[in-house]
Amino acid sequence: MIKNKINLYLIQYAINAILRQKSKSFFITTIFTFLTFLLTSIFFISHSIKYELDSTVDSLPQITVQKIKAGKAYDIDVSVVDDILELAGVSDAVARVWGYYYFENAGVNFTISGIDQYEKQYKDSFEGIVKKFDIEELSSNSKMLVGNGVKEIMDKNYYKKYFNFIKPNGTFKRINIGGVFDSNTQLESNDMIILSKDDAREIFDMDEEKATDIVVKVANPEEIPTIVQKIKLLHPDTRIITNEDLKVSYQNIFDYKSGIFLTIFIIALFTFFIIVYDKSSGLSSEEKREIGILKAIGWTVDDVLKEKFYESFIISFIAYLLGIILAFGFVYLLQAPLLRDIFVGYSQLKTTFELPFVFDFQTLFLVFFLSVPIYIAATIIPSWRVATLETDEVIR
Repeated sequence: MIKNKINLYLIQYAINAILRQKSKSFFITTIFTFLTFLLTSIFFISHSIKYELDSTVDSLPQITVQKIKAGKAYDIDVSVVDDILELAGVSDAVARVWGYYYFENAGVNFTISGIDQYEKQYKDSFEGIVKKFDIEELSSNSKMLVGNGVKEIMDKNYYKKYFNFIKPNGTFKRINIGGVFDSNTQLESNDMIILSKDDAREIFDMDEEKATDIVVKVANPEEIPTIVQKIKLLHPDTRIITNEDLKVSYQNIFDYKSGIFLTIFIIALFTFFIIVYDKSSGLSSEEKREIGILKAIGWTVDDVLKEKFYESFIISFIAYLLGIILAFGFVYLLQAPLLRDIFVGYSQLKTTFELPFVFDFQTLFLVFFLSVPIYIAATIIPSWRVATLETDEVIR
């Protein structure tokens, strides 16, 4: 035998050894594949949703000002915008008209946002919509723009050209569908409806002098805490939320959901280590006898260990590849049914969104080093113990 080189005869023998023990090899490969698939799916889902949340939060306003009365948010006076614009460091302030509309037939919530063509948009995605669509037509002809998820829901409920909104006084407001828009983040646009501010106020029964909240843009992000304090002094009855506050809130929700995923991860890992422990605790009498016979016909300890390495590597690596491929298909093609609900919840009061494809080499390496080398070690160590014994003792 030639040391330190790949021996094709040993590889051939390892493959034949695997095929001789078909039932055992199939069982180990199946369990190994399932655990690899489960761990990889957990990481893929986690990274995809984390990416989507981070992208969504980054697109939100730097400062949001809300009117608070008895601990609840109420409509704020549009005139507050002028007070905020007078503050040094504030580059822009916009009164927003938006809210949630529950569509009972489909059991989902739509996000309605009013938009004005002639005011500065507080989000890049809205800037793109203003450039792409004729916003003036939305106001003059009572039209709206909808996200992909909204369009799918409306089509299923036979609202292909228009939609009837039920106003607070019980009357209907008919709005025609003027187009469908996309956004960089599905969490932002999938359930969104954009129409003129006048139509939005009518749907929510809101006065012209009122707005849902006010968003503030600051030229120097480091001055945000100072601007927050100034606004609070001017209007003590407001609640001020910064982009950083939203990031912390989103992260807390994500960490809580990650804890559930971590529990599944630990259970899967624990199951894998039980299998590894059982494997490393000793070889069967048949495997010991085989090693003894190989030594008797001239195999060295090094030859035995190489053959066992090839055997365990082939099984573990095939299982690893199958697990990764299945995880890719399950998460990004099938959208991870059941597992995804642990993060996004089971509530039907939302439109669906697709998990964005996020390819992370670190995940692949982590799952590889948590599985393949450990299984190889669990095979080689007991084989080494037997191979170092005297041949006659092993055969007996």
